Amino acid sequence: MAVPGLNARHLADMKELEEAGEGLFRVGAEGVERILSTADGKAEFVVYRDKTLAYVRSEMGHPAIYPLKESRFEPPARAVLMDLDGTSVRSEHFWVWIIERTTAALLGDESFAFEPADEPYVSGHSVSEHLQHCLRKYCPGKTIVEAREQYFEITHREMAKILAGEGRGDAFVPAPGLKPFLLAMKEHGVKIGLVTSGLYEKAWPEIVAAFRQMDLGDPVEFYDAIITAGYVPRRGQVGTLGELEAKPHPWLYAETARVGLGIEPSEAHRVVGLEDSGPGIVSVRLAGFAAIGVAGGNIESCGTRPLLHDFCQDLNEARRLVLGN
Repeated sequence: MAVPGLNARHLADMKELEEAGEGLFRVGAEGVERILSTADGKAEFVVYRDKTLAYVRSEMGHPAIYPLKESRFEPPARAVLMDLDGTSVRSEHFWVWIIERTTAALLGDESFAFEPADEPYVSGHSVSEHLQHCLRKYCPGKTIVEAREQYFEITHREMAKILAGEGRGDAFVPAPGLKPFLLAMKEHGVKIGLVTSGLYEKAWPEIVAAFRQMDLGDPVEFYDAIITAGYVPRRGQVGTLGELEAKPHPWLYAETARVGLGIEPSEAHRVVGLEDSGPGIVSVRLAGFAAIGVAGGNIESCGTRPLLHDFCQDLNEARRLVLGN
C-alpha cells in the first residue's frame, strides 16, 4: 500500500500503531487507513487515502500537526539547506557529552554515562527536549529550569576553555569534504543556507572554528543565510523563540528557504536539505523539501529512512547528488 509522502521501500523501518496524537487519531476511524511512527516515537504519521498528517510529539508539552507533502527534487539544486552539527561540523559528540555532564551534575554523580538507548533522544532536537528526556529518565526530582541553568553553566565554562585554546580540542572539526562541497556550490551558483537547532551562543563558535580551519574567511559573508534557534532567555535579558519550534518542526528550514534565501514555494523542487539526524530529516520534509541523508548520525536508529529522497555516505557523494553529476 502506497503512503502519501513516504518512501515505500523503507516503511519497515517504522512502527505500526493503532492510534496517534494522544488518542486524536485511530486506525479505521474518520478515514484513517494506517498510522506509522518513527522508531524513536518523536513523529507519528497518520495516513489517509490521499494525504498524510504528521503529529510531532513534544517532551515540553506542545505537540503540533503538519501536512506531510509529497517531495521531489530535480538537480541541479538552486539552493541547498545544510544542517550544522554532524553534517557540516563534527560536534555532536561534544554536545551529547555536555548533556551527559549536565545530567551527572544534576545527579551529583560524576561517573554517570548515557546508555546506547539514549542516543536518539539526546541529539538532533532542541536543548530543552534533550534535557527533558534526561529528567524523565534519570532525574525525575529536578526541573527543566534547574537543568537548563546547569547546562548553560557547563557550556559557558567549556566554550571559554576552547576559545582560550584549552578544553576539548576535538570539539569542532569540519566534516570530511565540507570545504570542497561548499566551494563547489559557490562555483555552480547554488545558494547555501546553514540551519541549526542550536542556540546562537553554542552554534556560532562552531561555525567560526570550522571556517578558521578551512581558511574560508567570514561565514556571514560566505553563506547566503544562517538560521539558528535564537538566543536563550535569561532573567533580566530578552530571549528569542528557539526551543519549542526547533527540529523536528519545520520552521527553521522553512524560514531559511523562504525568508533567508527567498525561495518561492513553486521552486521547492529545486531545493534539497542535507541532514545526518532523524529529527532534521523530519524537519526538512515537513518544510516541504526533499531530504538527502548523510551517514554518521542517527537517521537509521530513528527510523526516518522512509522520508529520504536519497542517502549518501559523505559530502563528496552528496555534492554529486545536489549538482546532478
